[in-house]
Amino acid sequence: MQMIRAIIRPEKVGKVMKALFEAGYVAVTRMPVSGRGKQRGLKVGDITYDELPKELLIIVVEDNDKTFAVSTIMEAARTGEKGAFGDGKIFVSPVDEAYTISRASKEL
Repeated sequence: MQMIRAIIRPEKVGKVMKALFEAGYVAVTRMPVSGRGKQRGLKVGDITYDELPKELLIIVVEDNDKTFAVSTIMEAARTGEKGAFGDGKIFVSPVDEAYTISRASKEL
């Protein structure tokens, strides 16, 4: 299994969540986060916003679903046709074990 963590623009969350649901990925963890990427925040006039609000979405998928899930997120989260700075980042990492708290056995 693979854990996909997507940091995206808050205004794109609805579109991404809908795309994931329609693609069959209904289990999603969502949380507000803040930070900055390579653009080092945002400068508007004399004010610099060092950390920008983003949303973190976390899903776990089977290994063979990784590419499809990542491309689903990328297409829905992208600003415009080619995307823009600040659209976000996706991180993928393996999941060695997973447990459902309401059950005694592990699910892999």
